[in-house]
Amino acid sequence: PPPGLLQVVKQCVRVPVFVMIRPRGGDFLYSDREVEVMKADIRLAKLHGADGLVFGALTEDGRIDTELCTALLAVCRPLPVTFHRAFDMVHDPLVALETLISLGFERVLTSGCDSSALEGLSLIKRLAEQAKGRIVVVPGGGITERNLQRILEGSTASEFHCSARSARDSAMKFRNPNVAMGASFSAPEYSIKVADVAKVRTLNAIAKNIL
Repeated sequence: PPPGLLQVVKQCVRVPVFVMIRPRGGDFLYSDREVEVMKADIRLAKLHGADGLVFGALTEDGRIDTELCTALLAVCRPLPVTFHRAFDMVHDPLVALETLISLGFERVLTSGCDSSALEGLSLIKRLAEQAKGRIVVVPGGGITERNLQRILEGSTASEFHCSARSARDSAMKFRNPNVAMGASFSAPEYSIKVADVAKVRTLNAIAKNIL
């Protein structure tokens, strides 16, 4: 997020706010210039009140980029850091988990190297068992009110991640159907994704009942 968004969010909420450091979409193999951007974004996030950081970086052969992660972790400290779903693109998740633990990450977000946390549930449970409390394994990817209970019970996870959002129609009355501000497969121009308060409350109630 830009610093302005972080500032406003920090003014509005009382929960810890972790900021994702991601200079672009696509893969997690970063150039030297992109690393410069990531370091600058980390410093800005810390300056504007981030309570933690989230990032992920891989080598070209699908392993954790230990050199880059070490450098970025140094910039992040003393804030806690989560390794995001770049983890789901690694060559060997069990080896990668040990690498993250040795580097000092507090959390790892994962769908169990599958298309959703529900489909990757068996691996998520295996990772949590392997972690033995040394790192928090956080299921994420396709989590909804309909499958949260199954995922929490099946993974033994104590935390989870989801967008909990819904689509809201734009308030624009005049609409130009011939123009799209982005790629041809981008989201509809007059539909906005927003955090859904009702979904958040429902998910929280389900989690509290289980945890």
